[in-house]
Amino acid sequence: MNNPRSTRRRMALTIIAVLAVVAVFTVRLIDIQVVRASELSAAAVSNRSIPVTTYGTRGEIVDTNGVVLADSVDRFDITVSPMDVGDFDRATDDGSVEVTVAEALAEIGALTGQSVDELMAPISADPEANFAYLTRAVKLDVFTDVRELGIPWVSNELRQSRTYPNGAIGGNLVGFIGTDGPQAGIETTENECLASTNGTSTYERGADGVRIPGSTVTTTEPKDGGKVTLTIDRDLQWFAQEALGKQAVAVGADWATAVVVRIADGHLMAVADWPSVDPNDVNSADVGSLGSLAFSTPYEPGSTFKPMTVASLLDAGTISVGTKLTVPAAYKVNGGQITDSFSHGDLNLTAAGVIMNSSNIGISLLSETLDKQSRHDYMTKFGIGSETGIGFLGESAGTLRDAADWDPITDKTVQFGQGVTATSVQVASLYQTIGNGGVKVPLTLVENCTNADGTVTDTASTEGTQVVSESAADDTISMMETVVTDGWLSNVLTIPGYRVAAKTGTAEVAANDGSGYTSDRIVSVAGLAPADDPQYAVVVTLGKPDTIKTSGAAAPTFTEIMTQVLKKYRVVPSGTPAPSIPLTW
Repeated sequence: MNNPRSTRRRMALTIIAVLAVVAVFTVRLIDIQVVRASELSAAAVSNRSIPVTTYGTRGEIVDTNGVVLADSVDRFDITVSPMDVGDFDRATDDGSVEVTVAEALAEIGALTGQSVDELMAPISADPEANFAYLTRAVKLDVFTDVRELGIPWVSNELRQSRTYPNGAIGGNLVGFIGTDGPQAGIETTENECLASTNGTSTYERGADGVRIPGSTVTTTEPKDGGKVTLTIDRDLQWFAQEALGKQAVAVGADWATAVVVRIADGHLMAVADWPSVDPNDVNSADVGSLGSLAFSTPYEPGSTFKPMTVASLLDAGTISVGTKLTVPAAYKVNGGQITDSFSHGDLNLTAAGVIMNSSNIGISLLSETLDKQSRHDYMTKFGIGSETGIGFLGESAGTLRDAADWDPITDKTVQFGQGVTATSVQVASLYQTIGNGGVKVPLTLVENCTNADGTVTDTASTEGTQVVSESAADDTISMMETVVTDGWLSNVLTIPGYRVAAKTGTAEVAANDGSGYTSDRIVSVAGLAPADDPQYAVVVTLGKPDTIKTSGAAAPTFTEIMTQVLKKYRVVPSGTPAPSIPLTW
């Protein structure tokens, strides 16, 4: 017979136990739904919501005609959800077949060129992670093939990659993009215009790790970059690089540059460097070739400076084209001696004859007609000792010491381009000024930036500065014409149908230890055409040639490029012959 008291005790204990369990569940429920609701909700979302970067498109770099020099293309990152990695069943015509993780990775590796171990590494690094990269920046065909494998725990992300359709044409100017962003050239200096802004979005995935269709939510829209238009003409740039590289190899030069500038507005139509670099294959280029030598490498320009000297003296009114002087065999200055590149006795030369014969002694004597500070001031107005204002990465200002620091020898040598340095673009600016009636227009490499919304910014300035008078510039051009009509390279520099004004230059190369000059030379030819109505200036420079150590090494390339320029832009031939100017007396 049951004891009523014992029964009641058992029922009481049971009720207490039930109430205790209910209390525990109630507390747990309150903890989940109230106290930790936000935390657990966020964790749940994080487990199924995957953030994705949506890439804006970096802007194009194009030449003056709109030809693309740098562009962005679609590339794909192959991603994985390590926590979902496992064997899976793949449907076949006969039913299904089990695919192991190793087999799946082997299939991916056959398409991406990776081993199973390489692909397994990011998965093993954190097996509980939601996201990891298997490989990055694969092309569309590889991405498509990987997707068609139907591996449930593999996904992808679209990203932008940089490509350079014209390869090495203008490569030294355009620059390139590295793993840390812009690394050189226009890609760096115009990054503010070109750069895009990435956006963000999220998508949700199911328990099997597969993206749920229609679940993508964009939180921030990406913004495309702007388009940079250069003054460079792609076709002319190619021609200049080809001609320059061919001659540099032929004469065994260490480096070479060629610059073409449109005189009216200072637009750089071609800036060729040798060696060149292909931005698609930067690893194959020497580190010293990744920039533009025409901007970054100053050198003693030699006699290509002489037209600047005579233009300054003409403007100051201290000489004329017909100024007469007797040029001795050597000129002693303060215990030193200045000589010419050719042996001679006393020569009765006019100022024009000094230019045609490229007489260092003659220029030294002419320069004494004007004080050295005034001559220094003219050089600074021509832009010597200052950057061009283009702002190209690594651009050098060259060297021009204060006039007060010129010793008696330097006071003379700077007038014929020794003891002073300039870059190829600075020399091109000098000739642009002389060809433009003495008006120096800022050189331009970037025409403008067209932003993604269509607005145009960064338009280059065309405001000029009168450096010397128009008559001084015109007289200087007439004197330079005698180099082509009567000089020792006349047969090389002549272009049928056009009057050409040019100046040769052969400069000694100083020793690195400061002990003096070596046997190496830097040789140049710079000039204008047509001389009766200058439209274009061309400067060709070869650094340390082995076989021909005179400006004769640069002359054929100068003529080849200038001829192409006149033909390409259909420049009207000269209507009158070159004037006959007395060179001797």
